[in-house]
Amino acid sequence: MTTTPSIPMVVRPALLLGVPNRITLVRTVVAMVIAAVAFRTGALSWLVIGYAAYWVGDMADGAVARYRNEESVAGAVFDIVCDRACSFLLAAAFMATFPATIGPLAIFLVQFGVLDTMLSLAFLLWPGTLSPNYFYKVDRPIWLWNWSKPAKAVNTAAVVISLIVAHQTGAHWLPYGVAIGALVVKVASTYRLLTILRGRRPAVPALTA
Repeated sequence: MTTTPSIPMVVRPALLLGVPNRITLVRTVVAMVIAAVAFRTGALSWLVIGYAAYWVGDMADGAVARYRNEESVAGAVFDIVCDRACSFLLAAAFMATFPATIGPLAIFLVQFGVLDTMLSLAFLLWPGTLSPNYFYKVDRPIWLWNWSKPAKAVNTAAVVISLIVAHQTGAHWLPYGVAIGALVVKVASTYRLLTILRGRRPAVPALTA
């Protein structure tokens, strides 16, 4: 008689059936549909609505996962992938509508799509770490620079807000400064991570955030 292997409790929420992952899916589809509308209309208002849907949904899925005790490794990876999908399509709509944003958004997409993705997935190298939100248990400085509440807010919102401000005021240097600053943080974080992985620097874990 063959038996079906039981699924460990820690894995079950990761089957993409839980409420947090449904929220992630819905907010991604909504944000991407709105981005498509922004492409079509060329209206700044649709871009603002799209980013709002992305950010509110991104906060909601994590909050619900923690409240329901349904955090999981697969859910964290799903969230990371969906963040990139939203960011890239919204950024593309922004660049198509306002060509002056191509420069700073290109810098942002390099750091967010490449460096930040690698950093965000690094938690997988430490079994037992559920998501980047708990990376302080591995190395507090990298967590502080990237996934503390201020860092997460700055990571995507600062560049977009600076673009809107520049559009309204003509201060086109501002988004370049913000994007380059974010890139410097990601390069420094990546360098620190690599030195830790190569044994050249000890990690500095913390018991709490």
